[in-house]
Amino acid sequence: MAEPATKHPAIEGILEDVGKIAYGRSRVKSIKTNICVVCGKPASRFRDELSRKEFTISGLCQGCQDKVFTEPAEDVDDIE
Repeated sequence: MAEPATKHPAIEGILEDVGKIAYGRSRVKSIKTNICVVCGKPASRFRDELSRKEFTISGLCQGCQDKVFTEPAEDVDDIE
């Protein structure tokens, strides 16, 4: 069971509200139960320690972290 990163109470309140409105889940409860706040899947396997730490901050599993933090591939047609 992971422990959520400590945040200022005002920020924590905002993140809880956003999580509940957007995904129907509490960020803190998701982290404590190792469930991704976004997709609701188990969040227990991470690529590295930095990704594991990110989970305690954002509540995102490895798959959701990859979607959020990976730059989109350049489209060949967009290159001039």
